[in-house]
Amino acid sequence: MCVCENEAAFRVYKWMMQQHWFRFDFALATKLADYLGKERKHLKCREIFDDIINQGRVPCESTFHILIIAYLSSSGPSVLDEACNIYNRMVHLGGYKPRLNLHNSLFKALLGKTSNESKQFLKQAEFIYQNLTSSGLEIHRDIFGGLIWLHSYQDVVDMERIAALRAEMRSRGIKESKEVLVSVLRACSKDGNVEEAERTWSKLLSIDGSPPSQAFVYRMEVYAKIGEPTKSLKVFRRMQEQLGSTSVAAYHKIIKVLSKYQKLDLADSIMSEFINSGMKQLVPSFIDLMKMYSVAGLHEKLESTFLRYHEVCHPNLTVFNIYLDLLVNTGNLSLAEEIFHEMRGNVAIGVDSRACNSILRGYMTSAEYVKAVKIYNLMRQKKYDVEIESSLMERLDYVLSLREKVVEKPIRLKLTAEQREILTGLLLGGVQIRSNGERRLHAIHYEFDEESRIHSIFKRHIHDEFHEWLGSRDMMVDSTAGIPSSFTTISHSDFTFYADQFWPNGRPCIPKLIHRWLSPRVLAYWYMYGGYRTSSGDILLRVKGSSEGVVSILKALKAKSLHCRVKKRGRVFWIGFLGDNATFFWKVVEPFILDELKGLLKAGGDSNGSLETQCINFDSGESDEKNSGYSEPDTSLSD
Repeated sequence: MCVCENEAAFRVYKWMMQQHWFRFDFALATKLADYLGKERKHLKCREIFDDIINQGRVPCESTFHILIIAYLSSSGPSVLDEACNIYNRMVHLGGYKPRLNLHNSLFKALLGKTSNESKQFLKQAEFIYQNLTSSGLEIHRDIFGGLIWLHSYQDVVDMERIAALRAEMRSRGIKESKEVLVSVLRACSKDGNVEEAERTWSKLLSIDGSPPSQAFVYRMEVYAKIGEPTKSLKVFRRMQEQLGSTSVAAYHKIIKVLSKYQKLDLADSIMSEFINSGMKQLVPSFIDLMKMYSVAGLHEKLESTFLRYHEVCHPNLTVFNIYLDLLVNTGNLSLAEEIFHEMRGNVAIGVDSRACNSILRGYMTSAEYVKAVKIYNLMRQKKYDVEIESSLMERLDYVLSLREKVVEKPIRLKLTAEQREILTGLLLGGVQIRSNGERRLHAIHYEFDEESRIHSIFKRHIHDEFHEWLGSRDMMVDSTAGIPSSFTTISHSDFTFYADQFWPNGRPCIPKLIHRWLSPRVLAYWYMYGGYRTSSGDILLRVKGSSEGVVSILKALKAKSLHCRVKKRGRVFWIGFLGDNATFFWKVVEPFILDELKGLLKAGGDSNGSLETQCINFDSGESDEKNSGYSEPDTSLSD
């Protein structure tokens, strides 16, 4: 069997399994699984791997190894989890001792995520280290450094384990690198271990006379942990003198420390310095400052801080919530109502459970019962918990009991027209549908790229827009920082139509009637979720499906005078709006793009380093303008 024919061989193999005369052949299954794995077909390789286990056999060591590498070479939200699972079964089920390069490859992959994602793999990293030790294999310095790095990011730091790893490094003659010492400082900052932090700092200075700015930040945090904010400020000033510059993280940390300990004048002074520096990402420090004034009861200072924030920053839900609480607590209901309506009307801000409870409390306190009932109904629709004082809750219950319908029927979930358009755009952009085959119920699974600035903003809007459809765990989140990178709706019959159209047989598909649904809002949400603006200002949309489906989209776009080109890469089609065509596309979708994203997505702008970029050359190589079958003489697919 040739490697180039493995796809056909897989189809024949799956057909054979369905025949009554089929007898399992371990050697054949192993050979086919290995071929598929070497071609990085991890899902097909996994199918045969599972078949082998279901037959009561243990896969060969080579199959384990190849499947793990295939997972590590693939992209997707769970490939690393699956690679770890196969690795653990290789050791426990198979009794095999993986090769050194497999240990190292998996360990490196564990560290390749962001700190928040990687820290959950600590136990797996320790297991790999244990296997390396028990097998007598060489342990590279990066393994020790990676383990200490992972430990330093845990919520509760195990300083004894870090000390043991450092001792093991010394016994093996491995010198501690600058990165290892910074990790130790990070751990000390969480543990409040000043003595160890100072010893580590001295070692760091002996290696590098100009330590990284993050090391200074950890020293600030160490002193803040033991209640000495003045020393944290001294470290901050020394960093400015020694490095000649100040990082955003350093400003964030010192303002947070000074705000926590109510050092009002100092915090305000450094905030002014931060603003005047011209740096971005001011919002976290504004939040700390406003919380400080709220605790101190300085309402005028809090309001002036909000107004200053409003001049220099994009809208932010948490900031508006703090200001809304102030207005309600001080009895300024008219302005509170104005701010609440501004929040609700601006998709970049939105309202959450906290905002609704705050304005509801204001209405009930001021005996504005008609308005209170309207907010209460909104909260029921969005499934927000009512969290107001018991006395106000009793009054609200009494008001509700006076209405004509004493017994309220539960609100039936139903997608709004706007939600239907948004969902169509998101599904074109790559949102997935998860199905319960037995009950014919389906759920929408949203996945956002943690490293994308666009997605970090966009997910807040989607979480709010579909809040009433979310499961109870995802519904509890109220702030942008706490919203996970993925969340799933409840399973509901309202999603059946979308499952039948966009995900028949569990695979993404372009509906035959898609030409009827490409409204400006649909295109806008497709762009915000699954699109990109290139460094040259062109606009790209990605979509998965058949060539016939892409043809339907192209014809529908052409009918709207949206001229584009298309190219296929792997299983993904890229639809490109180039030059003036991108500008025209932007004019169509701009009214439905979030205000905070317009600067990042506007056609023709210069890249500022924060934009998504994709290098798709529509003028070279094999273009799907031919492969798609879309070859009308008057086509706009070629310039």
